[in-house]
Amino acid sequence: MGLAGYYIIAGIMFVIGLIVSNRLKSKFAEYSQVGLRNGLSGREIAEKMLQDNGIYDVRVISTPGHLSDHYNPQDRTVNLSEDVYYGRSVSAAAVAAHECGHAVQHATAYSMLKFRSAIVPLVNISSQLSQWIILIGLGFMFGAANPTVLLVGIILFAVTTVFTVITLPVEYDASNRALRWLENKNMTTAAEHDQAADALKWAARTYVVAAISSVATLLYYILLFVNSRDRN
Repeated sequence: MGLAGYYIIAGIMFVIGLIVSNRLKSKFAEYSQVGLRNGLSGREIAEKMLQDNGIYDVRVISTPGHLSDHYNPQDRTVNLSEDVYYGRSVSAAAVAAHECGHAVQHATAYSMLKFRSAIVPLVNISSQLSQWIILIGLGFMFGAANPTVLLVGIILFAVTTVFTVITLPVEYDASNRALRWLENKNMTTAAEHDQAADALKWAARTYVVAAISSVATLLYYILLFVNSRDRN
């Protein structure tokens, strides 16, 4: 099988990821044309959600890029892309509230977010080394397969896989918090709320694809390890 199986898995997941990503972009483009009834900008939505949750030490700032929105727990900032920061659309409201959902998670010590943050240093190391060590273990770099080296690479890759899986409840929970707040505070009409939920649903699916891809690749590497150990 060698790398052929890996390329097949990677190819399939790439196509699925591309489809989901394009769908996400089209949804956000569609809902960015739908003006929010209350006329609030993404920045105003974010600041209000933070205040309503008793969070006063988090800044809402504008950041370059498209769909580059994120919450930074290190400097406690909600970073919104310019389209979201200044936008007064359903898309802007959904994204701004979602990122504030992460800030609320941080403020309330949400367990999954704490766990994900704790393994970030390990993920940074594993993401840089795992593929190289796996290639060495398979013998594609030095000509001789080494099951022990391959196992080390698999363990490192497993750390990254755990991170992608843990990301799922973190992202879904942030979206749920956002949608509840938007509804409870009457930030959106019923139609706008459904559109915001649809946009966030497609955003979450990008993380689902990443997690499935990582798990499938990990299982494939484990199968290679079992086969190489049996041969030895």
